[in-house]
Amino acid sequence: MDYRRLGTSGLKVPALSFGTGTFGGSGPLFGAWGRTDAAEARRLLDICIDAGVTLFDTADVYSQGASEEVLGAAIRGRRDQVLISTKTGLPMGDGPNDAGSSRGRLVRAVEDALRRLGTDHIDLLQLHAFDAGTPVEEVLSTLDGLVRAGKLRHVGVSNFSGWQVMKSLAAADRHGWPRYVANQVYYSLLGRDYEWELMPLGKDQGLGALVWSPLGWGRLTGRIRRGQPWPEGSRLHDTAGFGPPVDDELLYRVVDALDEIAAETGRTVPQIAINWLLQRPTVASVIIGARNEEQLRQNLGAVGWSLTPAQVARLDEASAVTAPYPYFPYRRQAAFARLDPPLV
Repeated sequence: MDYRRLGTSGLKVPALSFGTGTFGGSGPLFGAWGRTDAAEARRLLDICIDAGVTLFDTADVYSQGASEEVLGAAIRGRRDQVLISTKTGLPMGDGPNDAGSSRGRLVRAVEDALRRLGTDHIDLLQLHAFDAGTPVEEVLSTLDGLVRAGKLRHVGVSNFSGWQVMKSLAAADRHGWPRYVANQVYYSLLGRDYEWELMPLGKDQGLGALVWSPLGWGRLTGRIRRGQPWPEGSRLHDTAGFGPPVDDELLYRVVDALDEIAAETGRTVPQIAINWLLQRPTVASVIIGARNEEQLRQNLGAVGWSLTPAQVARLDEASAVTAPYPYFPYRRQAAFARLDPPLV
């Protein structure tokens, strides 16, 4: 397993990490993802750790804390072998202070996560969404106190816009508070919006990307083909409306390219889609998920090899879409390129 530095921090994370949204699944979304119990979770963690996958990502909102509880049970007795990433900020109840990043909410959320995980510290806490109702100074000073207390090692964000990240980083620099070092983002061959603003920001400011839904919300599993209905038993029947929308023609264009490269390489469609992501700038780790051992072992096969430059170029072309203003392709013309050289 390749290990990469997370942003400008000293923390090294595996190129593949494991997402635990399937653990303890309940509700219309997480119940459809999976219902992994503690015994099965421990088996999946055994396979991950043997392969060098030592970062496990969860969130308090995943099945209302059940995912953290199952993960905590699965790591019992081997906490020092793993890194834990969790997220908070989305609603955990109907009360006025059950969502967001206010001081009281953050302190309570961290204490609850530590209890559910059965640990005394969290390696990476990420804010699951920007809280426009709480000053960034309140958020960051609270995170600073939690880091100083030893309850958090590093902090990051997820689902923030560029200006929200920069406003927070500016405040952190101004007051000497911990900077965000991670940005957990949606990024896939079916959704490359990350490249327009957040990727250059990450490169400039030192945020490592942790990629969620690398298979385009389950569309790049190798089971979807042009002109055919979604496979029977696919989670998309129940969860498509929760995830990012995807244009059908883009989907089939990407799938056609993936199928061609799969025939050339002997690799599966998911392995190729994940390997493409691992070659992108700023990507620190790609979060894979699995409901069972077979899915996990297949996804682990995305590392240890590389697509050729020509294959990467074909996938780039198949997945390209026109960017919105001010990221129009004309910015890549000579006059703009002198001022804004492309990352990819």
